Order: sequence, then structure tokens, then C-alpha cells
Amino acid sequence: MTESSQPISPLRQRMIDDMTMRKLSAKTQAAYLRAVKHFTRFYRRSPDLASPEDLRSFQLHLVTQGVSSTTLNATITGLKFFFGVTLERPSAWKKMSPVRRPQKLPLVLSIAEVARLLNGAANLKHRAALSVAYGAGLRASEVVHLKITDIDSDRMILRVEQGKGRRDRYAMLAPSLLKLLRAWWRDGHTQGKMLPAGWLFPGQNPVTPMSTRQLNRACKSAADAAELDQRISMHTLRHSFATHLLEQQVDIRVIQVLLGHQKLTTTARYAHVATKLLSEVQSPLDRLTLPTP
Repeated sequence: MTESSQPISPLRQRMIDDMTMRKLSAKTQAAYLRAVKHFTRFYRRSPDLASPEDLRSFQLHLVTQGVSSTTLNATITGLKFFFGVTLERPSAWKKMSPVRRPQKLPLVLSIAEVARLLNGAANLKHRAALSVAYGAGLRASEVVHLKITDIDSDRMILRVEQGKGRRDRYAMLAPSLLKLLRAWWRDGHTQGKMLPAGWLFPGQNPVTPMSTRQLNRACKSAADAAELDQRISMHTLRHSFATHLLEQQVDIRVIQVLLGHQKLTTTARYAHVATKLLSEVQSPLDRLTLPTP
């Protein structure tokens, strides 16, 4: 019997109902259920019997196992929902504590490296999709969910529907990107992949969009072809978009809107990697009159 055909316990069903009531995304629901399942395997009893000490021991176990800060915090969030909402026992996780994640600078490509990556794309579809990520600063999930009707060539904008945080926004549409997208549309239409008002980047079946996994693979393949760093991902293009705009001295609040960030502090981190901008700042040392060595 497969896992999907096994009966769902009343407790698990109640948690699913609680998440459904709050319209949590399928991805979030899966993550929360995975956290409870992980704890249950550790606890070896029904999770609703757990005490604050049991949850404290579980967190200590995760830390000693070398779990990343991101995974640890995500697990704690899932357990907080289970105990706080489904079981109505918020005090159960009072001894669990989220940890601070190391603040690392994002990887940013130079303009020349971006050009090499885009030229390394395997086909026109991949080049167009990667160009949208860099040219408009979109996330991978936002790129693959674009529809043909989201292109507004009159106002030169892209409509991003229900991006991260379930928010709609508009993104910039550069003339060069519009030209590339039109070329891809003609090519895709010739291949019979473009449906009326359908996906801009359809998958193998035109009814469904290209998956984020396929897009990430295309990015990795293009990076390999361009002989660039192995750590490059779709988000690298978004980081590069923001950093290059900042180096062009575009107002950081405008960049915040284009990226869809709720907090300006999230956008401000790109100031740390805008090397061109930093190199143009005059050090106060250069303003001093010092004896010649």
C-alpha cells in the first residue's frame, strides 16, 4: 500500500483542515506536515502527548545533527502551528527557540558574466526565461507563471500575478526583453506550444507551465556552458538585477518596488555587494593632508 492510499489520522486531518481554513499554500502545508512527521519519528509516540521538554530535546537533537538554521527555523514554525493552532497548546513550544541565520552576501554576477550566461542558454525559450529573471528581477516561480497576457507592450510592463506573499505587482519590461520575448513567441507558436492567452513559458504539455525545477536546470546548464561558478542559481540573476540597478544609482525605493520587497532593509543589503558604487565613494582619508612617505 502506498503512502497516499493510507488512511489519514484524525489529528493529521484536523491540522490539514486548520491550514486549509487559513488558505496556506500547498508548499507551506507540506512543510508544516513534514515538521510534525519528523518530530513524531523522533518522539516515537503520538505528537499530541509531547511536553515542552520533549520539544526542547527535539531541537537539541536537530542542532547536534547539524541541521541548517533555515531548516531548523522552518521546523519550529511548523511545530508552532501544530501545537498552537491545531492542539491549542501554544505553551508546549515555549522552550523551543528560533536561531539567527548567518547573514551572507548574495552572489552577484558582473554584466559581462550575465551576458555569457544568457548566451550559454540551450535554446531560445531558456534564453528568454533567464532574460526575464535578470531583465525584470523576477523569482523563478514568477517567471514560469507568466502568461502571454501579462505582457503589456503599450506601457512596457510585466504583470506579476500573485508573487511571493500572494501579492500582485508590476515589473519593468525593457525594449530588448520585449524583442526577445516576441522572438520566442514566434518560435514557440511555430512549434505549436503557445496557446491563446496561455503560459509564456509552457512545459512539455502546453496546458501546464514550465516547472521551476526545469528552469533551474536550464540556468545551471547555461552557467556550465559559460564556465561560471557552480553556485549560480535563478536567484543569482535576481540579485544581479538589483545590484546593477543600484550601481546605476537607481533609487533604492524604486528597486524595492520592482523586486516586490515589503521591507526596505531587505533591498538595502544589495548596497553591500554593489562594488562599482562602493569604489566610487571617496574615503575620508583622501581628504587629509599627510606627509609624503
